[in-house]
Amino acid sequence: MVEKGTSLLKMMEISVAEAEKRTGKNAVNMQETYTVYLIETSVEHIIWTNPVPDSLWRRYSEFELLRNYLLVTYPFSVVPPLPEKRAEFVWHKLSADNMDPDFVERRRVGLENFLLRVASHPDLSSDKIFYSFLTEENGWKETVFETGFQAKADSRLKALNATFRVKNPDKRFAEMKHYGDELQSVISQLLRVRARAADRLYGVYKVHGNYGRVFSEWSAIEKEMGDGLQSAGHHMDAYAASVDDILEEEEHYADQLKEYLFYADALRAVCRKHELTQYELEMAAQDLTSKKQQREELATGTIRTFSLKGMTSKLFGQETPEQREAKVKMLETQIEEGEELVKERNTECEEFVKSAWVDIERFKEQKDHDLREALISYAIMQISMCKKGIQVWNNAKECFSKM
Repeated sequence: MVEKGTSLLKMMEISVAEAEKRTGKNAVNMQETYTVYLIETSVEHIIWTNPVPDSLWRRYSEFELLRNYLLVTYPFSVVPPLPEKRAEFVWHKLSADNMDPDFVERRRVGLENFLLRVASHPDLSSDKIFYSFLTEENGWKETVFETGFQAKADSRLKALNATFRVKNPDKRFAEMKHYGDELQSVISQLLRVRARAADRLYGVYKVHGNYGRVFSEWSAIEKEMGDGLQSAGHHMDAYAASVDDILEEEEHYADQLKEYLFYADALRAVCRKHELTQYELEMAAQDLTSKKQQREELATGTIRTFSLKGMTSKLFGQETPEQREAKVKMLETQIEEGEELVKERNTECEEFVKSAWVDIERFKEQKDHDLREALISYAIMQISMCKKGIQVWNNAKECFSKM
């Protein structure tokens, strides 16, 4: 296996080469149509004794299972997101059908990106379950469930969904959680603006096709001007037709933004898990303090705060020395256990903070680089598109000049 901290990508090439539509029966024995994706791998260096398959097929649901396992096993990591299951922020000519070939192709690219993200992660890439996902076509699911991650996932999910308030929140994590909220908000707005702009752009380009039709009809009634008008019409037709490729390229940049829209959820999940870890520490410390107070009350015979126990003592009399001694012994045992639990919770919290913050810093560097490159590339694409529009009208001008 790969040593921890070593990127799997340094030893293995990974790609999702193609998608294939299949039909079969689901868990409730009903016929369904689904898509499978071909994962291809090639080992750069011979580091495993067992032969590694070159390719295998996986369903989207298996990618989901892998990610859920990683979320539970590495709660301190900003786990890379999967591409959307159904198209969001679409403009009117883009299909929202999850079986649409263009959507399936974009999802294929997104799934490959997910695998590459995991394979380059300093912690996730060395996970044996991830490696078996890439190399074991049969029996992989059973291996995942044997880890018992599902029970942890269920209990952790219930805890995360519960309402609780941390008394002493870590300012860094609180600010990072707020940043995740803001990041998701601004990217959502950007994607909505882009979808509206795509609708308008599509209309503008297609209307240029009317120029082509009119110039062509006009050329039929002119002798001297006919050739120039017809040539100009051809340029307009080509311009109108080019919008489909332009908007298809734009979807690529939209998908890059969507990745960080979903990354914001992963970032907030880490912050929420830290809150839970902190809360469990505070509850353990609070319970220990309560036990120590009870021990002191029994030892001194004084009750500091109002309690049902105090009322019972007043109504039915004090406990016998033997009863008090038995309770003190039981409390001593509980206090020892409580001190150990607080120590464990404190260590767990400190390790979580250390590991999580390292990964958050790594994520921030990755995010800044990726979004900067995506926005620059998008701006370059827009400039190129405008230049093509100028060129079309320059060509039309030359056609008109020759009439």
